[in-house]
Amino acid sequence: MLEGVVRFPPEFAQKYREKGYWEDRSIASHFSDWFAEYADRTAIVDGDKTVTYRELDERSTRVARNLLDLGFKPLDRVVVCLPNVVEFAYLYFAFQKIGVIPIMALPTHRYMEVTQFVEIAQAKACFVPAQARDYSFTELVDRLRKEHDCLEMGIVLGPPQDGFLTFDELLAREPTATEADIAAIEIDPEDPAVFQLSGGTTGIPKLIPRTHNDYICNTKFACASTETGPDKVLLDILPIGHNLPLACPGMQGFLMKGGTVVFSQTTRGEALFPLIEKHRVTHIHCVPALLIRWIHDPEIGKYDLSSLEYLQSGGQRLQPEVRRRTYELIPNVFVQENFGMAEGMLFFAEKHHEEAVRMETVGFPVCEDDEVRIVDEDDNVVPFGEVGEMCCRGPYTLRGYFGTPEHNARAFTVDGFYRTGDLMRQHPSGAYLVEGRKKDLINRGGEKISAEEIENLILTHPAVKNVACIAMPDPVLGERMCACVIPAAGKSLDLAELIAHLESYELARFKLPERLELMDDFPLSPFGKVSKKTLVEDIAAKLDAEAKG
Repeated sequence: MLEGVVRFPPEFAQKYREKGYWEDRSIASHFSDWFAEYADRTAIVDGDKTVTYRELDERSTRVARNLLDLGFKPLDRVVVCLPNVVEFAYLYFAFQKIGVIPIMALPTHRYMEVTQFVEIAQAKACFVPAQARDYSFTELVDRLRKEHDCLEMGIVLGPPQDGFLTFDELLAREPTATEADIAAIEIDPEDPAVFQLSGGTTGIPKLIPRTHNDYICNTKFACASTETGPDKVLLDILPIGHNLPLACPGMQGFLMKGGTVVFSQTTRGEALFPLIEKHRVTHIHCVPALLIRWIHDPEIGKYDLSSLEYLQSGGQRLQPEVRRRTYELIPNVFVQENFGMAEGMLFFAEKHHEEAVRMETVGFPVCEDDEVRIVDEDDNVVPFGEVGEMCCRGPYTLRGYFGTPEHNARAFTVDGFYRTGDLMRQHPSGAYLVEGRKKDLINRGGEKISAEEIENLILTHPAVKNVACIAMPDPVLGERMCACVIPAAGKSLDLAELIAHLESYELARFKLPERLELMDDFPLSPFGKVSKKTLVEDIAAKLDAEAKG
């Protein structure tokens, strides 16, 4: 067992095995069966590259053998910062075959994030694009190699670079290590298969160990909730290393079921709509900010999107207005609200659920042994229907972040429930509604304002396309609320008009925004969520400039 990984207590592990959630097989072992079963089917499409299951298996094996030649061994950690390309898939399955643990960084990460991943995990290598727009990853890796003795090499996607091995070489080299060498490797299914990253919009993400047992379990439940199968096609547009596009059900789930995964490195509607039409895409993941962009894109009416069956929306609450407009434009699609986290717990609203659940909630936990508590600040379970912090545990939810015992003592209850920081309540149906984040509260002179509560009301204004409410610093009250609004096309809005609209809901006056910022678009976090951290920084700088001016 890798030091720094928190194991599941033995009594829970036994229960999860007895119920079939854990099968005590590595991810590679599972996929060996599926690669054989679906050998001639199309596994991945990346631009003009089409790869069958057999080719994916063969190429990932070749990469794995070359990695063994380079000295990689089970439990070695590596940082992966690749975009949505077929080479990611080759690497992912190569790592699984030899027990190397990838840290799922993102191409948008820079020195501050990557250096911490290297330090915490003692990473042996970085797998990166040579260049990402105007950013040189080769210069980053060179710098990190000088600073960290553990970091032995960098492998780049792109043209040859001095001091780097290229990914093309991993595919082209004739390895000396054999398939028998791979077969001889023993992988403990309770060891991490991958390190996911915590998805907060502030601070540097923490490393989340997802074991072979729990990650397969996670994906199988997600497949069941999204009707994934051999005739289904996923358009993977969110950063592929993130939990949702990788395993909920994501690439891992669609390949588990014999489906096809189409990769895209852009989220622009003008590029995605033709891909949906061409490949008869059935499933796509998104976040509300992206969906809002798509349904307002004039190009959407020019393409046949009738193949779409599931539009999986997560990350933030999806507003009824957005959902209704989506159904008008794509009548056959099911806009599936889901809620999950890289740490594990998944909630899905499913087609068979009653309309109120499908339209108003994130549904139910996907496993009957997912345990959920909604608690107050003293860890007391709140009465049914009241808002509290969601705490959870289950067969695919972590028992501790990697290498952070002090943080784990705060982030988990004594009986192993993960404190998510998410504010939730139960719908009369028993399903769950997300009411925001504990951290997404604006403290106005001691009065706590839920940003999401006000955002939901502002979105009902006909002149509003999207909104983010943030805290702006105030010398007297500490914080006041600023509403950052993207106006609907051809519409205008001022603060007085917005206040009048909100007053019609007869809410407490301290909840009213005290500043309005009109914007063309919102900055997004690496995980595709609205980056309120950036918005807060921008408004603080603007207030400072105004005060000096």
